[in-house]
Amino acid sequence: MAPQTKTDGPSRMLSEAQREREQRVQTYREKALKMYPWICGVCGREFSGKKLRDLTVHHKDHNHENNPPDGSNWELLCIYCHDNEHDRQSVADAYGAMKPGEKQEKIATSNPFAALGALMKDKK
Repeated sequence: MAPQTKTDGPSRMLSEAQREREQRVQTYREKALKMYPWICGVCGREFSGKKLRDLTVHHKDHNHENNPPDGSNWELLCIYCHDNEHDRQSVADAYGAMKPGEKQEKIATSNPFAALGALMKDKK
């Protein structure tokens, strides 16, 4: 029986999964670059030539497996706006973003200016 090498088992599976993911990313990136103008959807910067690598495909629903052929889940963002979008989403997740139709709880329980109107009337 031959000795197992580094490419056997879990490391080989991980390598294959990473290669498949890269191929999938290249496929939807290429489609998005053909469908949309090479402009960041947030800041409006235009890209061409070597700088085109700084233009990324953002999944609007944050699901990288949702790649409809019409591109309706994609938008092109520069790397800076893309990072900002994901940072904003992380903060919202951390604070427990509200779901549609959900009412926000009152955080403050006191109103320090409740009697201000009465005090101002007394001064006049």
